[in-house]
Amino acid sequence: MILTTLVIILSFPDSVFTLKGDSSAASRPVRLDCVKASEQCLKEYSCSTKYRTMRQCVAGRESNFSAVTGPEAQGECRSAIDAMKQSPLYNCRCRRGMKKEKNCLRIFWSIFQSLQGNDLLEYSPYEPVNSRLSDIFRLAPIIAAEPASTKENNCLNAAKACNLNDTCKKYRSAYINPCTSRVSASEVCNKRKCHKALRQFFDKVPPKYSYGMLFCSCPAGDQTACAERRRQTIVPVCSYEDKDKPNCLTLQNTCKTNYICRSRLADFISNCQPEARSISGCLRENYADCLLSYSGLIGTVMTPNYVRSLGISLSPWCDCSSSGNSKPDCDKFAEFFTNNRCLRNAIQAFGNGTDVGVWQPQPPIQPNCSRAQHHPEG
Repeated sequence: MILTTLVIILSFPDSVFTLKGDSSAASRPVRLDCVKASEQCLKEYSCSTKYRTMRQCVAGRESNFSAVTGPEAQGECRSAIDAMKQSPLYNCRCRRGMKKEKNCLRIFWSIFQSLQGNDLLEYSPYEPVNSRLSDIFRLAPIIAAEPASTKENNCLNAAKACNLNDTCKKYRSAYINPCTSRVSASEVCNKRKCHKALRQFFDKVPPKYSYGMLFCSCPAGDQTACAERRRQTIVPVCSYEDKDKPNCLTLQNTCKTNYICRSRLADFISNCQPEARSISGCLRENYADCLLSYSGLIGTVMTPNYVRSLGISLSPWCDCSSSGNSKPDCDKFAEFFTNNRCLRNAIQAFGNGTDVGVWQPQPPIQPNCSRAQHHPEG
């Protein structure tokens, strides 16, 4: 045996990796979430034994375990990893906002880090959401009340609509308080509590209300007040801004140390991947999934926001100064927010009440092998 005592609770590595997705996965029956899959595996002797062995191997690899053990131990590791590919854990996923979400994501990353082992941020650990997103886009003009071409403040209308909905009003009030309450002379708020409450708002409030406030359109002739209200939706002084602006790659690495943040970031990069050849500007031809994954970043250290009133310009609180030799990588990562055709088109589509579904259905563009080199790496 590798060790006489098997370690059940491990600390997992902080790398993020790529799993090559199966294009038919979305059409399959809903898979077990990783918490349930783990519980099911641990009830079966064979699966449980291999699972625990594999987790030892993961922990051992971080401490150079494979370098000090012999071929027999390494063979056990390979056998355990191969066995996991036949277990319920192999295809497990998580749901955004689920109970025990962090634990689910911890299990997901530990399993697939072992099976795949690379560090690209391009595959989401979340189960695809099956919903009629076109309905949400068609509801946008109802919330807006007036077309964006008039001087109507659509973002104000969206806030009013939120106050008339019990769920939206409840969760909005729940984040306004911690996001606006000063903690001390040097701290404008409790950022941790603010972020948690913001995540709950975007996870639990119906998109037609939360999106209405976050992606509301503003008239071209009079954008200032409307766009500022849109920018203030997430209380940027607390949730977004900070004393110092970190390098974007540093912020990305900080995000990776938190299971929820790195999962939401991977979800965003997966679902908002731009593609010049697509009708929508999105590789996956799905505006709704892009908006969902973008809103999922709010309430993490990677929280993005509008950076100026005119147009749609978005960014996390970071820049690429002092990047040194990493400046090209930093710029690529920053441009995924600031110059992302898919994200920009999705936001405009919601504001205009149109969705990619109004076009003839198109199969998602299949990424070619060279695409991976364009993804932000950590």
